[in-house]
Amino acid sequence: MLARARARAEEMGVVPISPGGGAALRFLASVLDARAVVEIGTGTGVSGLWMLRGMRADGVLTTVDIEAEHQRLAREGYSEAGVPSQRVRTIAGAALDVLPRLTDGHYDLVFCDGDKREYAAYLSEALRLLRPGGVVAFDNALWHDRVADPSRRDEETVAIRELNRSVAEHDSLLSVLLPVGDGLLAAKKVWVPEVD
Repeated sequence: MLARARARAEEMGVVPISPGGGAALRFLASVLDARAVVEIGTGTGVSGLWMLRGMRADGVLTTVDIEAEHQRLAREGYSEAGVPSQRVRTIAGAALDVLPRLTDGHYDLVFCDGDKREYAAYLSEALRLLRPGGVVAFDNALWHDRVADPSRRDEETVAIRELNRSVAEHDSLLSVLLPVGDGLLAAKKVWVPEVD
């Protein structure tokens, strides 16, 4: 089923997550015993299929994409893979319009693979959406090896570079940059006691 979803991505000109990145997402969903997952950037369902494979049998994936046609193709893929329709909630719309409507502290995993220039805003939303111990993950954290090259100053590269820095310096995040595919940045939301 993943091969078909990848073929659909190629037809649509969508770049799906790499097999290594997908395996890492499946692992994270499994370790978290994820019941509720948010995905920003449905694509044709490749990353969604990986995460659904790692989630609990009663887990629900909420996936957001601005392209309704991508979501239609993703639903086709989920159906072919035998995923019950009640396990996937697709929402067509801009992520930064949709995310504020989702429930605070309800999600185990938030996966971001949308507009790279919005990654900082996705991080803010993810911190609100995640339960303590939940994980946020960002695809393309190496951005075709441009992030490590200080001479690269295009908007997307700079946004990802700044995201990597802010995640590393964030007091309530424990992070790791996995060198799979185009880089997968994962960060656990840790509980920080309030000081009176």
